[in-house]
Amino acid sequence: MPGQRQTYVPGAVRGRPARVLVLAHGGALLLGAAALADTLWHGVDRPGDALAFGLLVAVGELARWSGAGERASAPLGAAGALAYALLGENAGHPTHHGALQVVAVVVAAALLGCVPHVARGGPTADHLTRRVLTVGFAALCFQPLYERGRLHEWGGPAHALLLVALLLLTALCDALLAAVMAHSRTRWPFGPLLRDELRAMLGIGSAVCATGAVMSLAVAVVGLWALPVFSLPLLLTQFSFRRYAAVRVTYTQTIASLARATEIAGCTPAGHARRVAVLSRAVGRELGLSGPELTVLEYAALMHDIGQLSLVDPVPAGATAVLSADEQRRIALLGGAVVRQTGVNAEVAVVVERQADPYREQPVSARIVRAVNAYEEMVRAAGPGGPLTALEKLRLGTARDYQPEVVESLARVLSRDGLTLPSAG
Repeated sequence: MPGQRQTYVPGAVRGRPARVLVLAHGGALLLGAAALADTLWHGVDRPGDALAFGLLVAVGELARWSGAGERASAPLGAAGALAYALLGENAGHPTHHGALQVVAVVVAAALLGCVPHVARGGPTADHLTRRVLTVGFAALCFQPLYERGRLHEWGGPAHALLLVALLLLTALCDALLAAVMAHSRTRWPFGPLLRDELRAMLGIGSAVCATGAVMSLAVAVVGLWALPVFSLPLLLTQFSFRRYAAVRVTYTQTIASLARATEIAGCTPAGHARRVAVLSRAVGRELGLSGPELTVLEYAALMHDIGQLSLVDPVPAGATAVLSADEQRRIALLGGAVVRQTGVNAEVAVVVERQADPYREQPVSARIVRAVNAYEEMVRAAGPGGPLTALEKLRLGTARDYQPEVVESLARVLSRDGLTLPSAG
């Protein structure tokens, strides 16, 4: 509508669901349904084992937590599911539950544990899909070999090494599946997504794999009493992760509150810093920045205008992009000094200080902040048709002020994720 400014809405991917997501969800659904049907038809082998591991997976899923900007984490549930998939004996007695019963028990327990998350409206479809497919992969690799007696010749250290190898292969498949699903859902570059998943696998993922292997080996020797003993450290780790993630959320909220000081003082329009931060993060993902780099970029984008608090005469509408290069540089240096006094990561201060430099002298994050901030200010001033006009002005400024790759990434993000009109009123 005339007079209404178009704004970027993050995550608004157009079109029907990606085919790979449909295939992944459909494959997990078919595997889970087939496993449940087979288990119901043939009965549950060793119900005590199934109940113990099912309770472990359910408790792990109940304790699962994912905050804003954090990946969902249920290490206890993952370790318990993998341990059951690689279980061949219980206190010296062979088990014959098979791969389909493993999947059935994990599906039932995961669904039970996900009920509170579904009630709160949290995302669970992708998480359950990954859980079912990865556990199914591990069980189908191990259980048929065990049932045929192929693993009897792998005794002692060789058996443990085999379990570790299978868990490592399963973790790699899970990381690949997670990256593929995230790429299909968000259209973010696949390479950085896979890199972030592999980096996460080296952290909590290694603990999950090690605990899963130790659980299966311990249960084979001492029985089900090994489960609570080896679950406790991972459960404490999970609660520590929740505390760390909560601290990060609070830290981000504190920075956002500091950034709003320019809005409260009347230096910048309401919501300007938040819009620049959201769009900068999207452009950073498009350019392949890693998770830590995206965090620095987001913080710098939130605080990019904080130097205006030091000005005697405020800039009209906070539009620094129209100022002279020297004045932009002065405001940027003032902002960097303020950021350093807040105790925020020094890398954030560097980005704020360098945002007014010629782009060839800037770090990538400063290039992104400068281009996105200029785009947001130009859109605000241009009225109807502002996005196209602003992008054209940015392209005209690529000789000195804006890096061409950043401008084109911004254009792709806006074109792919959508420009939507806010509702009237």
